[in-house]
Parts: sequence; C-alpha cells; structure tokens
Amino acid sequence: MRYLREVKELNQVERWKLERHPLDVRDAVVDRYAREGPEAIKTVPGEVERLKWVGLYPQRQGGDAFMLRIKVPGGRLHAAQARVIGQVADEFARGPAPNPVFGDAYLDITTRQDVQLHWVRIGAVPEIWSRLEAVGMTTVQACGDSARNVLCCPVSGLDADEVLDAHPVAQAVSDFFTGNREYANLPRKFKLSVTGCREDCAQAEINDIGLWPARLDDGTVGFNVLVGGGLSDGPRMASDIDVFVPPDPGRVVELFRAIAQLFGELGNRENRGLARMRYLVQELGPERFRAELASRAGFGLEAAGQALTRRYRGDHVGVHPQRQPGLHYVGLNVTVGRMAGRSLVEAARLAEAHGDGGLRLATDQNLILTGVPAGRVEALLAEPLLATHSPTPGAFERGVVACTGNEFCRFAIVETKARAAAWARELDRRLGPDEAGDGIVRMHFSGCPASCAQPQIADIGFRGETAHRDDRILEAVDIGLGGSLGTDAAFVDWVEGARPVDEVPEALAGLLARYRAERRDGEAFHQWARRLPNAELRATLRERRP
Repeated sequence: MRYLREVKELNQVERWKLERHPLDVRDAVVDRYAREGPEAIKTVPGEVERLKWVGLYPQRQGGDAFMLRIKVPGGRLHAAQARVIGQVADEFARGPAPNPVFGDAYLDITTRQDVQLHWVRIGAVPEIWSRLEAVGMTTVQACGDSARNVLCCPVSGLDADEVLDAHPVAQAVSDFFTGNREYANLPRKFKLSVTGCREDCAQAEINDIGLWPARLDDGTVGFNVLVGGGLSDGPRMASDIDVFVPPDPGRVVELFRAIAQLFGELGNRENRGLARMRYLVQELGPERFRAELASRAGFGLEAAGQALTRRYRGDHVGVHPQRQPGLHYVGLNVTVGRMAGRSLVEAARLAEAHGDGGLRLATDQNLILTGVPAGRVEALLAEPLLATHSPTPGAFERGVVACTGNEFCRFAIVETKARAAAWARELDRRLGPDEAGDGIVRMHFSGCPASCAQPQIADIGFRGETAHRDDRILEAVDIGLGGSLGTDAAFVDWVEGARPVDEVPEALAGLLARYRAERRDGEAFHQWARRLPNAELRATLRERRP
C-alpha cells in the first residue's frame, strides 16, 4: 500500500506494522506462543498489537487470558458451525470462577455479527483455529487495522419485502479482504456493511462503507454507496457520494477494493485518534472523495439511484413468515448477547430438528433460527431452550444491548452486561407489557466512549463514566435519548451526565412511564424524546418519586 501523503512521523503502531506484516503473527502463535505461553509475546515489540489481526486481545486480567473473536460474515451460520463454536466455548472459554449472573462457559454475540470468547488461553488457540477452520470459519482480521466482519441483514434471502438478497455480495467482499496482505494494513479498522433490505438492518450510516438498496429510473435495482460513518468519539453519519453499484459481487468487490486503496493511501497514519476513514471523508468532502475514488476504481462510477430504505428496524425477535411459502424464521432473544456454549450447541440441534439447519446472528445481539415449516413452529416454541432465549421477551429485555464492559475490557470504566440485563428486567417487571405500542425500547450500554454497544443510535444510550459523591468515586453513566437510523437517522442527545448507576433504574422508570402516558398514536420512543426539550427530559430523569 503506497503512502501518497507526506508523512511527517508514523505513529508507533504504523512503525510496528512496517517492521513485520501483522498477518505473520499467526505463524508465531502456532510455532512459539502457544508452546511458550503469554510471556513470550511480550518479548517481541508490537506483538500484542499484531495479535488483533488474528482476532486476539488480552483481557484486562492480563496473564494467560485472551478474548478471541470469530468472524461470521453477514451473521450467517449453519448448524455444524454453530455447534463447533458452542463446543469450543464450553471447552476453552472458562474463567477461574463462574460468573454470578451468566454461569461458567459462555460466548458473546456482538453488534457486528461476530462471536467473542473469553478466558481463552494462548496454548489452546491453535486447536481452536483447527476446529473452526474444519467448518469453514476464521478469526483472521476479526480485529486490527483491516476490513472487519462484513455486516448484512440477518434475514437476507428470507425477508419477503427485501429488494434483493445481498448476502452473496457481503460474502464476496469478506472473501476478498480476509487474508489479503495488500489490504490488511490500513490506517485503522475498516467497517463494512451491505444490505438489500428496506429496514437498514445492517446499519449503513455508521460504517466506513455502507451499501443500501436503490433503484435506477430504468428499474434496475442495486445499491447506493455511503462512506465515512462511525461512532466512538466524533460520531458521524456516513455521506452519500452519489454512486450506484449493481449487485454484481465482482463489481462491488472492486468498489470496496478501490475505497480501501484510497483510505490506505490518503488516511492519517500519524495520529491514530484521527485515523478512521470518517475523518478523511470529512476532510475531503463527498465530491472530492468521489473524484479520488473514480481515479482508482476499475470501472466508471454511475450516479446514485432512488434510495429504497423505509425505516430502521434492528429487531427480528419472534415468529415471522419467510418469503418461501410455508416457512418461518424464529428470532430468539439473547439478553445482551451472552449465552452458554452448551445453549448454542442446543440451538444448532433445534435448527436441524425443526428448521433448515440455518442460524443467523443479528446486530442487536440476538439469534435467529431459519426455515421452520409452519407445522414445526409449535414444537419449536415448546423446546426448553426457548424458556431462556424467548421469542416473546419483555419490551426492555428485548431491546437491550451491551458491550463487554470492564469485566474484560481494558478501556471500559463500568460493568455493563449484568447491569444492563438487570435494568431491563426490572423495567419489564415495574412497567409491564406495552399494550398500546410496538413493545420495543432499545437501550444500549457502552462501558466507555468507544461505543461498541452503539449507544448513539439507541432510544436510550448509556456511556460509562464516574461520579463523585461524598468523597467517593462511583460507577456512573451519561444518558442519551432519541437515537435512530434509517429515514429519520440522528444520534442521541446526551441529556444527563455522570448519573450514578444505582440511581438509573428509578430515573428510567419515571421517564418511560411518562413516555407511555404522553406519546402520540404510533410515536416511537426516539420520536417522543426528540419532540421534548432536553431540559424537560433531564428534569424528568431527576424527579424524586415516592
């Protein structure tokens, strides 16, 4: 990858990447670190950073404790793959003591349709890789400054109302970048999304590249191209660069390759805080970015068509008819994305016993079983696993999303997963079913500003903070309200800062009770929150109730 800009001084990570290609770390794990242990990793400068290219991060506990991330392009699994992931979690993802809320061996479904394992020992990694590769799975480039897992609508090919099935395109993009040394050294992580559905299920606006469905005047359907979206510090909605691309996998791969080349050549390699592609898009502007892309793409760029997205859905829980007559998909609630390894093994069995053997991971951290004949739905719903991972959860447990938090992450300020699950369940208990609404309020909890749980696009977003009370430092959250994507996309307004976590459930109960009492017909929470002044929302959060 050429550096076309004058680079005054590469940051330390860039220098490490030039000293040795990050993908070479795989051989080091197999040949040395798995045998010698984690101390050997520390003897090689930059090696902890390079481990990201094979999906490995050290946990905050240090020592021989790693997080391992498995890529699942478009969230699509077949039963054999799900079974192996569950078995690997059960065997290798075991901490020194059971988690008091979630038990012993478990896995996490992420907002990017990946699977994360915790407490993995470096000596077990080659065996895990061998088992995953035997069923066509990989951890390569699940992390690092390269193309990450490619998002797609989790019910692509099943949704009766989708414009086109985009999964073959998403898979082709993933296949191109995975293991591709030429495009594995970008300035920062490179997040990609492709969807043919009308409900923005793959969250096009918050990815470095987002394709969503569009139609030309002659009736041709394909994708419009968005670039430069992202969250974390400096959140930004992606820009429309007035480009249409047909749903030909080869053409789309070339488009993504050209954008990766542009990013690699012009992106910031001096300051990692400004290295994400959204800063490059912001600097160049959509028109100049399009011109730079045109000079690198292997085909002429066509003007954008009519965008066909209608709304942001982000939820597939429940029993839904497929486009294939007589078949249904069944979305199971996996609260905050965490489930036992043995439960995923059981889900694989149910997928084969009652459906077509397919499972899908959704961007709201939930799980979907596909191809269930109408005559098998009742039997599936009676299975014991569905008492834990229900297709009919409460309104708040259904919509809760959480990152890893300070249980494992070195950057998180507060604990997230157990707390978010407890808050959601308490709200369901206190407020009960939402008889007048659609029953979904999306609450997203990130333990730090990195926004892995995407709080900026939630109805209610939480961001880890600290608060000072009586000379004590307490775990706290900033509270944001009114986020969404789709046709009315906007980030939350952070209306309350550093609220101690113990005060949050009571504050939320009052706010949500007011929403249910005051909303207009069909008004979603984010629409109601945007209609009210922030000062009024803040006052409601601070009200003391008997």
